[in-house]
Amino acid sequence: MADPRDVAAELGIEYPDVKVPRKFLVDDSMVLPPAEDASKVEVRRGPNIGNPPENVPLPETIRGEVSLKVGDKITTDHIMPAGARLKYRSNIGKYAEFVFEGVDPAFSRRALENKAKGVHNVVVGGMSYGQGSSREHAAICPSHLGVRAVITKSFERIHSANLINFGIVPLLFASEADYDRIDQGDEIEIPEIREAIAKGSTVKARNVTKGFEFEARHTLTGRQIEIILAGGRLAYTKEKGAF
Repeated sequence: MADPRDVAAELGIEYPDVKVPRKFLVDDSMVLPPAEDASKVEVRRGPNIGNPPENVPLPETIRGEVSLKVGDKITTDHIMPAGARLKYRSNIGKYAEFVFEGVDPAFSRRALENKAKGVHNVVVGGMSYGQGSSREHAAICPSHLGVRAVITKSFERIHSANLINFGIVPLLFASEADYDRIDQGDEIEIPEIREAIAKGSTVKARNVTKGFEFEARHTLTGRQIEIILAGGRLAYTKEKGAF
C-alpha cells in the first residue's frame, strides 16, 4: 500500500503532465428518474430471465438432512456446471436443476423435495470447498434449493462470502475427525443457531441419526452475522434500507 502523492518522490517515478479538459460531456439522456409509484412499473423479461432470488431469514433452529457429502477440493464448477448450462444463469430456478450435476445428478431433486417438506438441506465437505472461479451462482442456486448450511474442513474465501450473501451459513468442523462420522442422509440438527452465531464463534450441532453431538465454528464478522440472520445480502439491504 502506498500514498500516491508520495510515490514519485520515494520511487523516482515521473508522471506525464496530463491536460485536464475544462469541462466534460455528460450524457444522461438514458437515465430516467425514479418512478413515483414503483408498484405500477412493469418489468418485462425474456422467457429465460427469472425473478431475482429471494430467501427467508435464518430459522431459529436448523432441522435437516445431510443431502450431500463431498470430499476435498470441490470447485465452483463441481457445484455449478458451466459450458452449455450457463445459458440458464439468468433463470435461477432452471439453472438450479443442475447443481452438483456431475457429482450427484439426483441432488437437485432431493434438495427440492426436502425444501417442500420443510426439511433444511445441509452440505458437508472437506478441504478447500468452493475453490476455482468466484461465480456467485454456486451459492445462489443451492440457496434456491433450500441449502441453509455448509459444514466443511475449510472454505475458499470468496465462495464463503458468496454463501453468506445468499443466506447459507458457512461452518467449519471444530474437529476435522467429525467429518468422518457423518454420512449423507444423516439427520442433522443445529439448535438455536441464530442465537449461537450472534453470541460467539462456536455452534453446537447434533447428528440425530447416529446420536452424537459435535461442534462447528464460524468466522463471520458482525455485519456478516446480520446478513446471515436476515437471510442474505438482498434481504439485509432491503431491511436496512442501505444501498
